Amino acid sequence: MKKKSKKKKWFYIGGVVLVIILIILAVSKKKGSQGIKVVTEKVEIRTITESVSANGKIQPAVDVKISPYISGEVVEMYVKEGDEVKKGDLLAKIDPEIYISGYERIEANLSSQKANFANSKARLAQAEAQFINAKLSFERNKKLWKEEVISEAEFDAAKSGFEVTKAEVEAANQSVISAGYAVKSAEASLKEAKENLTRTTISAPNDGTISRLNIEKGERVTGASQFSSGTEIMRIANLNSMEANVEVNENDIVRVSLGDTCEIEVDAYLNNKFIGVVTEIATSANVTGVSADQVTNFDVTIRVLSESYADLIPEENPGYSPLRPGMSATVEIQTETANNILTVPIQAVTTR
Repeated sequence: MKKKSKKKKWFYIGGVVLVIILIILAVSKKKGSQGIKVVTEKVEIRTITESVSANGKIQPAVDVKISPYISGEVVEMYVKEGDEVKKGDLLAKIDPEIYISGYERIEANLSSQKANFANSKARLAQAEAQFINAKLSFERNKKLWKEEVISEAEFDAAKSGFEVTKAEVEAANQSVISAGYAVKSAEASLKEAKENLTRTTISAPNDGTISRLNIEKGERVTGASQFSSGTEIMRIANLNSMEANVEVNENDIVRVSLGDTCEIEVDAYLNNKFIGVVTEIATSANVTGVSADQVTNFDVTIRVLSESYADLIPEENPGYSPLRPGMSATVEIQTETANNILTVPIQAVTTR
């Protein structure tokens, strides 16, 4: 009975071992049947392009800031944002009252200075006439004194009169010169006052679209000077010529060249790709962050070719621009192109 129990135990152990062996064989067979999966492709002649990616904003190529030459309150605003304007069109008007009164005051001063100038010339003419008479008297008395016809006292009196009139001529002449300068100064002031009065009316310096309006009627503005650019009232942009202003990392900028072709994607038109050309590359870097977190980029300007978005312009509105200032853009700058070379997809390449 004991011998039979021992035999049964070994039978169970053998069965377990057999099951484990069968499982191992099944797993090994399954793995072996999978092998290494690869994609097979034919070698083809293709064109390969290397590119640099960059992000930035769409901006007009011409974007003119309009600031006044004079200070004051804006009493009229003739345009609104989005309006198209032509060169010379009225944009805004600054309160002219103070400049009108200033012009009139300077004009009156000019008249006064001209009168003073005329009086100075008259006094000079009178002094010159007196000088001529005194000179003749002096010369006559000098001759008589030498002939001992008159006394020395009479001669001295004639000489003194001559010298006095001579000094009066010189003084009158200086007065005329001074009065002449005063007239010229007043004329210059009047010219400046007239220009300031004219500058109360602000006109468009070029054709374009009002792309930004910063000031409303009733607000005060500061005029431009050598120390300040003045208050920016608005901007006039040429929306028919657009650019993408992007930043390229310092590691990639050496691969970018003027004239490189670019593919431009704008978030507002995800189904469109626009074509551009690199027109400007900054020589100085923009550094952001501090110490180890510093990022060094270079500004790159890309002109967007208008023919690449011509299909987005409706026929009934040929002046419409689908691209607007400030739109986000992603750019692929094509830095190098290899033509007619043997190629194979990277997924078809494996390592053994």
